[in-house]
Amino acid sequence: MAASSNSSLSGSSVSSDAEEYQPPIWKSYLYQLQQEAPRPKRIICPREVENRPKYYGREFHGIISREQADELLGGVEGAYILRESQRQPGCYTLALRFGNQTLNYRLFHDGKHFVGEKRFESIHDLVTDGLITLYIETKAAEYISKMTTNPIYEHIGYATLLREKVSRKLSKSKNEPRKTNVTHEEHTAVDKISSLVRRAALTHNDNHFNYEKTHNFKVHTFRGPHWCEYCANFMWGLIAQGVRCSDCGLNVHKQCSKHVPNDCQPDLKRIKKVYCCDLTTLVKAHNTQRPMVVDICIREIEARGLKSEGLYRVSGFTEHIEDVKMAFDRDGEKADISANVYPDINIITGALKLYFRDLPIPVITYDTYSKFIDAAKISNADERLEAIHEVLMLLPPAHYETLRYLMIHLKKVTMNEKDNFMNAENLGIVFGPTLMRPPEDSTLTTLHDMRYQKLIVQILIENEDVLF
Repeated sequence: MAASSNSSLSGSSVSSDAEEYQPPIWKSYLYQLQQEAPRPKRIICPREVENRPKYYGREFHGIISREQADELLGGVEGAYILRESQRQPGCYTLALRFGNQTLNYRLFHDGKHFVGEKRFESIHDLVTDGLITLYIETKAAEYISKMTTNPIYEHIGYATLLREKVSRKLSKSKNEPRKTNVTHEEHTAVDKISSLVRRAALTHNDNHFNYEKTHNFKVHTFRGPHWCEYCANFMWGLIAQGVRCSDCGLNVHKQCSKHVPNDCQPDLKRIKKVYCCDLTTLVKAHNTQRPMVVDICIREIEARGLKSEGLYRVSGFTEHIEDVKMAFDRDGEKADISANVYPDINIITGALKLYFRDLPIPVITYDTYSKFIDAAKISNADERLEAIHEVLMLLPPAHYETLRYLMIHLKKVTMNEKDNFMNAENLGIVFGPTLMRPPEDSTLTTLHDMRYQKLIVQILIENEDVLF
């Protein structure tokens, strides 16, 4: 985010649409502390040490005691040496001088150097990062503990000016097709602003479907100074200073990520494909109620395939189904799955089933799987229906909406049973394992639950008008 201690976004770095935009004042205290942190001072061994590990340098002093290490460091803040343990030969220790005492850390190497979670290319970087962390956490322990108490994340009024202008770029009318391959010109302004400002624009976009989505945070190494977009404080250290949401690009401290609301607004340029993408992530990125592949395939099937014998039961050619998958991944909603390209409707039904099978979290989620199975086991039909309805309410909104839409479609399929020979039970056999699978990858569980999976889908189809 930022390259200085007082701002993260400069007027010159944002497009002309945001020339009047005034960035917030990012808090510089932790940045200043990092600048003040002791610098590493390598204490070189004057003699050649036998059996020195090839990945250590002249800072390695061989087998020496803690007392000898302490004496070599000479009370110099930031001084460090490496030594081999007297009591455990083959084990190595980093001896580091900080806070008027010598700290000893068990040192490991697996291609990179580490004493904890972070892994470094060099001992020098490890020590530099360690000194920064020790210094900041010593000097600012109370400050750090209170960082999340008054976050800027909940007070993003500073983005008001930019919000309307960005919204005009991001907004699409509900009747206008939304592009999958976003052009550079369309998102010039968005690409150059922080994800926090982007969130402000999207939050106030009336066309945006308000599905709740958790952020997909992953540890990230930021090049150059960066500030947390939740608490506005500096993200200290050399590597792995914080976490970044891989779906929307939000950058925050690891400890701040626990407080960020479930309001991820995925960025299209970060979503690389349609298949194998989390369902909620996909619909929020494309600003649609349901995955576009579901809408497009069902529309095509209902236009020309409802009377096709064995619809959904008969398989299409695997190679052609893979072609459809690649077309959606490449072209999004512009994918051509018309009869001119794929005359066999079973290719389209196969592509739809494959989409559901490829979801990392099934339409009927892992969290609700056992509850659905338990509901299916209830012998009383009315009680069973009520139990299924209650579990449906636990599904994430995007999953619920997708399942509702699919069941309405499958009900239409059953209404053409005299032509396609597909009733609710047959469709339950096809879609049971496609829409739901057990959290644990157990063949025995899957086989045992198959009849209940079939029954759930059958009941959902037969009672779609009551359950949804």
